[in-house]
Amino acid sequence: MTSQIRFLMCAPEYYDVDYVINPWMEGNIHKSSQERAVQQWQKLHHVLKEHAIVDLVKPHQGVPDMVFTANAGLVLGENVVLSRFLHKERQKEEPYFKAWFEENGFTVYELPKDLPFEGAGDALLDREGRWLWAGYGFRSELDSHPFLAKWLDIEVLSLRLTDDRFYHLDTCFCPLANGYLLYYPGAFDSYSNRLIEMRVAAEKRIAIEETDAVNFACNAVNVESIVVMNKASDALKKRLKRVGFEVIETPLTEFLKAGGAAKCLTLRVNEPVREELHANTYVESQVVRMEGHLLDSGLINRALDLIIDNGGSFKVMNFLLGEQRQSTSAAEVKVSAPSHEVMESIVSHLIDLGAMNLPENEEDAKLQPVIQNGVAPDDFYVSTIYPTEVRINGEWVKVQNQRMDGAIAITQTNQGRVAQCKILRDLEIGEKVIVDVQGIRTIRNPESREKRNTEEFSFMSAGVSSERRVELIVEQVAWELRKIRDSGGKVVVTAGPVVIHTGGAEHLSRLIREGYVQALLGGNAIAVHDIEQSMMGTSLGVDMKRGVSVRGGHRHHLKAINSVRRHGSIAKAVQAGMIQRGVMYECVRNSVPFALAGSIRDDGPLPDTQMDLIKAQEEYAKLLKGADMVLMLSTMLHSIGVGNMTPAGVKMVCVDINPAVVTKLSDRGSVESVGVVTDVGLFLSLLVQQLDKLTSPYTAEIV
Repeated sequence: MTSQIRFLMCAPEYYDVDYVINPWMEGNIHKSSQERAVQQWQKLHHVLKEHAIVDLVKPHQGVPDMVFTANAGLVLGENVVLSRFLHKERQKEEPYFKAWFEENGFTVYELPKDLPFEGAGDALLDREGRWLWAGYGFRSELDSHPFLAKWLDIEVLSLRLTDDRFYHLDTCFCPLANGYLLYYPGAFDSYSNRLIEMRVAAEKRIAIEETDAVNFACNAVNVESIVVMNKASDALKKRLKRVGFEVIETPLTEFLKAGGAAKCLTLRVNEPVREELHANTYVESQVVRMEGHLLDSGLINRALDLIIDNGGSFKVMNFLLGEQRQSTSAAEVKVSAPSHEVMESIVSHLIDLGAMNLPENEEDAKLQPVIQNGVAPDDFYVSTIYPTEVRINGEWVKVQNQRMDGAIAITQTNQGRVAQCKILRDLEIGEKVIVDVQGIRTIRNPESREKRNTEEFSFMSAGVSSERRVELIVEQVAWELRKIRDSGGKVVVTAGPVVIHTGGAEHLSRLIREGYVQALLGGNAIAVHDIEQSMMGTSLGVDMKRGVSVRGGHRHHLKAINSVRRHGSIAKAVQAGMIQRGVMYECVRNSVPFALAGSIRDDGPLPDTQMDLIKAQEEYAKLLKGADMVLMLSTMLHSIGVGNMTPAGVKMVCVDINPAVVTKLSDRGSVESVGVVTDVGLFLSLLVQQLDKLTSPYTAEIV
């Protein structure tokens, strides 16, 4: 019996692959056979007419893709939202489809001309009429979804497409009768897959493999228990048969060359309306403002890429380009996201880049109380390395103790409200914590192009340098060290035992002795092997002059530990004359404070090593306060830990033979950091040589 379901089709009289607007068209320009295309279309038309009603729209010359009527618009009841094609090649189809809809009694809604939406190719009704699945990412914009919800009075669920082979939702997603869903999970981001799983029960989801997906198995037409498609594997046909569907295969290879198959060639035009269901959309939008050297710093590109990569959409509302080379630019960007959860993630990243709400849209930060010591409320804002302000009672309050991966706690004092970054374990009942991303901004200082070119420390653009000349970096690090020392600044070094093993101890010792280092951070190992070298000339039992293992050398580090423990501390061992040279010796003799953080693998440990991890972190944080530069020397865990504790504005140099370490530090996003992939002993040797070449009024005190 013929169903009352009605489809619109267009004969392929003028069909051809005339241009490239999707990956399937690549290499197929004018390679489609007109004769075979007509035969394949006629067979599909015949199959559908056996099971449903088919109407035809007249084809027109110059619009070869008009055959893909799924993109004409989106129909629900007597209403249709006309497509706004992204590519100019297809925009000529719009008046023809509009005329057909109007002639057939539909109420036509038209989106703004600059808002792409490609009809039922990117918007598919749940076959039980409960909601509308709407795709975005390649052809349709997320901002079109609220219009669909309003005009069609239906709940809209937004799905982001991430594989350009599946540029329309109907190429990888097919709602079926009785609540079933045929889809290819690999075409969607994680948020969209999670949304699908939340709305469609596991027993109703039919996830297909890539081999079926590239044959456009999801680009199918469903007429009650019949599923018409180009091609399906035996396994897929069996799965569909088990749940009550009959698959009819009809080859559509000529249309695959243009990126379409059965569903693309049809548009259902009598979609029923469920009167008891009404509009709802989860799309959120807000406008943010960015200021600074947006173009030459690449900041605007990073922001826009970030929005897309995190599942959102954007529209640049205004862009004011600086008129002079020292002038800053300003941009207002409308950000849209498919849910509050995604919007919160996007905005938190944009805040890191210095984005802020427009003044007229500013709102106070959201606060929730701490109800359990050491536990933040859900959805707390995670702090970053950048100087931050929060809006409390209409006033912007600067956040103290800035660091990344903390919560922002608000307390009331006699001087007023105080905002400070706190590690989760330090949160106390009675404090209030910032949640969400409202009322938060980071402070960036836009510098002139001249200043950046001459003074900024980002001489390697906050990147990782291995192929670039190490000597160039060393020269600039030396210049910074001398400048900081002469101005009474503070340099903190965090170092690993590799500094000792590679012969760098004498160079680091000299830096300490000559006043270039104001604090040393490390683990038990660097101190042990430095003291071993001082006492016995070995490091891990290897003679540092000859580079060979010595008899019984494997016990040397334990003897060093035991000797220090006998004296009670490193300082007392130095005073007793047991330690007469080396890194730890110079720290004691020059009153340079140090903190050694222990780990489960430590032998002994030395009495100075703090084995309480929380106390060790506190000691690190105390010594890092006021630092102008942090020099990280071949210690992965300590470097990453120190990086997390250090706010933006502190110059950072990470030297390691392992690229993963320096990349991790560069990923913090600070323009004041640079990673150098090289041997740390060589780096330190070159550094002291370069310092010798510099002149300075500074005179080191001889101890």
